[in-house]
Amino acid sequence: MTQGQLLDIAREAVMTGLLVAAPFLIVSLIIGLIVSIFQAATQIHEQSIVFVPKIVATGLVIIFMGSWIINTMVTFTGDIFALMNSLP
Repeated sequence: MTQGQLLDIAREAVMTGLLVAAPFLIVSLIIGLIVSIFQAATQIHEQSIVFVPKIVATGLVIIFMGSWIINTMVTFTGDIFALMNSLP
């Protein structure tokens, strides 16, 4: 296996990780922004207020995008095993 192939595998692993994590990060960012605006408008500065909406949103992301996330990871893992199988 050449260095170029190893770099391609590493790049693909990083991109797959970012692709899988992106829905969680985007939803958490949006929820955090909304709660921050609410806290600034109402002058309620409780640190624990943001956790419940983020947990609920994370659960909803898992429910609605779980199959896509699993399919993405299974495809990547299958590609890695196929590449390992083709090595001399």
